[in-house]
Amino acid sequence: MPRLAIDLGTTNTRIIRPGKGIVVNEPSVVALDAATQKIMAVGSEAKKMIGRTPDSIIASYPLQNGVIASFRTTEGMLRYYFNKILGRFRLIRPQVMISIPAGVTSTEQRAFIDACLAAGAREAYVIKEPLAAALGAGVSISSASGNLIIDIGGGTSEVAVISLGDVVASTSIRVGGKKIDAAIAQYLRKKKGMIIGDQTAEEIKIQIGSALPEKKDRSMEVSGSNTISGLPESVILKSNEIVSAIRVELNEIIQAVKAVLQKTPPELASDVMDKGIIMTGGSALLKDIDHLMTKVTGIPAQTAEEPELCVVRGVNVAIEHLNDFKKSILWTK
Repeated sequence: MPRLAIDLGTTNTRIIRPGKGIVVNEPSVVALDAATQKIMAVGSEAKKMIGRTPDSIIASYPLQNGVIASFRTTEGMLRYYFNKILGRFRLIRPQVMISIPAGVTSTEQRAFIDACLAAGAREAYVIKEPLAAALGAGVSISSASGNLIIDIGGGTSEVAVISLGDVVASTSIRVGGKKIDAAIAQYLRKKKGMIIGDQTAEEIKIQIGSALPEKKDRSMEVSGSNTISGLPESVILKSNEIVSAIRVELNEIIQAVKAVLQKTPPELASDVMDKGIIMTGGSALLKDIDHLMTKVTGIPAQTAEEPELCVVRGVNVAIEHLNDFKKSILWTK
């Protein structure tokens, strides 16, 4: 039976087929015909349409804040990828495992499973994102010692202390890469009188974003529309301006980390001090975010190698060794 490991994120969808490696690594965007609701494009092709579509086409993210916002669109996106990977006409339906935020409700969890089954999966398993992130970062989650994982994705940030194959203390907040992008766009609107799109905000974050002030200020030219005249214009933006623009969002993540540390049993807290914090997720690529965590917690923090791929790699490890991770898997059908 073919198996698929899925990281269905708010901003990106990544799928590994065991033995074949990463077979899908695309934005979680779907373009729909406004009249018929028929899917016109998925992934990178659909993302190019955001902010550029006529009224007859709607380009949107079917997941918001880490959970399914549009069941039908999510199912259509998954079906599209299953057909792309396994072929439209197949005799055997795949066994899939999907990562879900640790803080989801049972209804939200059920929606992930139902979307996979409706899209053509024979069996669907779910695993908590922090566990998958830890596995993907090379952490031995089954040991008795504690590990602190911070997974900052597009829609949510997951903070968890893991021991003996399960989450001991955790919190999930709906702050991630998209909220950081929105804060950058809001800063430009308020301070520079300029309106920019989501993709421009993301580009600014990638190019000159930083979690801590820099001695050597980097800059980039940003183009958008003037809030008063509506005409196109350009401004020069500095990296230290971005530091202040995203301070509130980063502070929410810091508070979540402190809350989990306060709930952590003393023995495991001692392990965390020794081992340090492991940071995963696409937004862990933000410059100096590991140094910021070290500064505010007093615990050494390091960003995992290729942090954006940790979750999907962890899901792949779990589905390849299903029997070993039965305790870590939440629900099967």
